[in-house]
Amino acid sequence: MRPGTQASRGGAGSRAAGEERALTSVAAGDRFQGEESGDTPRLWHVTLSVSGKEAPLPEVRRALEQLAHDHPFFLTSRYAVDHAEIRYWEEARDLHDAAAVALRLWGEHRQTAGLPPWEIVGLEVIDRVTYHQRIAEGYGPPPASPVGVHPF
Repeated sequence: MRPGTQASRGGAGSRAAGEERALTSVAAGDRFQGEESGDTPRLWHVTLSVSGKEAPLPEVRRALEQLAHDHPFFLTSRYAVDHAEIRYWEEARDLHDAAAVALRLWGEHRQTAGLPPWEIVGLEVIDRVTYHQRIAEGYGPPPASPVGVHPF
């Protein structure tokens, strides 16, 4: 495409050949007119998936139980020798804040809870309404029952 010409699809504007398009986004906490205030904390359902080298099951269980004791709103976790899934409720102003806390959770509690040196391999953060809507429609995991730490 020649500089100054409009792309036929996607509205590339007047970019020169090879010039990268700047990405734009809404900053964390920005609201559109009519949206609710960002100052009111909301509940977010978090599913954090971690994995790594094998660790003894009793040590993994003990570490996850300690994490459950240390972290408020802990709901449930499932574990195996090389991976785990943690589900809990996080109170945060918006999704950005809830995701940031979730991404720090494993690393910040690794020493105090004795967690394995695994890496985060998955993260889902959804609001309370979406969580309950999925459950009502039969999608997603059923509500955690019983609450606690369980093997896969």
